[in-house]
Amino acid sequence: MGLEPQGLYRPENEHDACGVGFVANIKGRKSHTIVEQGLTVLRNLTHRGAVGWDPKLSDGAGLLIQIPDRFYREEMAKQGVKLPPAGQYGVGMVFLPRDPASRIACEYEIERAIKDEGQHLLGWRDVPVDNSDLAQPAIQLEPVVRQVFIGRGRRVTVTDALERKLYIIRKSSGHAIQALKLKHAKQFYVPSMSARTVCYKGMLLAHQVGEYYLDLKDARVESALALIHQRFSTNTFPSWDLAHPFRMICHMWPLIYPGQSDSASFDNALELLVMGGYSVAHAMMMMIPEAWENHTLMDPQRRAFYEYHAAMMEPWDGPASIAFTDGRQIGATLDRNGLRPSRYIVTDDDLVIMGSECGCLPVPEERIVKKWRLQPGKMFLVDLEKGRIIDDKELKDSLASAKPYAEWIERIRVKLDEVESEKTQPFKSKVAL
Repeated sequence: MGLEPQGLYRPENEHDACGVGFVANIKGRKSHTIVEQGLTVLRNLTHRGAVGWDPKLSDGAGLLIQIPDRFYREEMAKQGVKLPPAGQYGVGMVFLPRDPASRIACEYEIERAIKDEGQHLLGWRDVPVDNSDLAQPAIQLEPVVRQVFIGRGRRVTVTDALERKLYIIRKSSGHAIQALKLKHAKQFYVPSMSARTVCYKGMLLAHQVGEYYLDLKDARVESALALIHQRFSTNTFPSWDLAHPFRMICHMWPLIYPGQSDSASFDNALELLVMGGYSVAHAMMMMIPEAWENHTLMDPQRRAFYEYHAAMMEPWDGPASIAFTDGRQIGATLDRNGLRPSRYIVTDDDLVIMGSECGCLPVPEERIVKKWRLQPGKMFLVDLEKGRIIDDKELKDSLASAKPYAEWIERIRVKLDEVESEKTQPFKSKVAL
């Protein structure tokens, strides 16, 4: 049963929320097939996105993959640039203003930040694009897309440290560019700057992502994961920068903050926690907790974990389904409301497919070894370095038992009814207050 047409309402115009999904090889094997499958999932979730008055004007879509080292190495070699080994350099995907003067100013600030942080500028690369199928409004807002390659400095010895340097470079250059008050400063945006992942996104329809970014057609572009998103905007207008995925997440939910993008805010908070030393799973548990407070049957250690972190951060309730990755692990979680669908399958050749709905990537039934769905408050995690799926219980039991959270709570908690108040005399003055 459905509502009958009335006034301006037409039931045939009903839309689902955003489309979210990922494809990954559990064993971490990289291939161009994963990229192609990610684009297929994206195309099959087209109906979950929104379009404007022009049917080619989209709220946005995108794809996040691991850095295709072989492809970038060969492309940069054409410029005479020899890239360091994988993990020892970062790639920044940068949206730049079309105005030449503003673009040069933005590039200068990025290069200055690289030098200030003791890292090495290896070079710039123009990202080849084909905008022939874009709507005219999208073309009018289209940025210049370039990549900056950054080599690690002498004091940076591990990839995690390089990730933190890239984070600071992105933040400091962004603040410096905003301080310049350039006329076209709002066209500057960095979709990703990482030694592990790179994001291809924009104000595109789902099928346009693989056509617009010519890199994605190249067989040398290989990845063990592909995180995808088709956007249905809620509280913000469509724009190139607000398309998903963001740097670590993409989601399907309506969490509204006045004048802000809820997903961008969430991504920034998650990124800060991860850069501060939390694992991506730990940070996600902090931000999207289970319904723990009145759950008397929950393991005491897990309850203590949630109670301890509740003092640090309020829950980001949706209803929300959110997929996330740091380039080494990829997963998804459903908030405690449980009102957003997320289903996944695992195949006999170590492929895991998660999506907003079943069938986003057709797979013969005989190849499927497991199919299930995310449950309220539960998390699904694939560790590509360990080559296995970590289930919700194992993951949370491990994190909850890592520190003596119950002991910490008892030691530092102050209850107001136990606080002694100073004895005071009642106010007796006749003077009006």
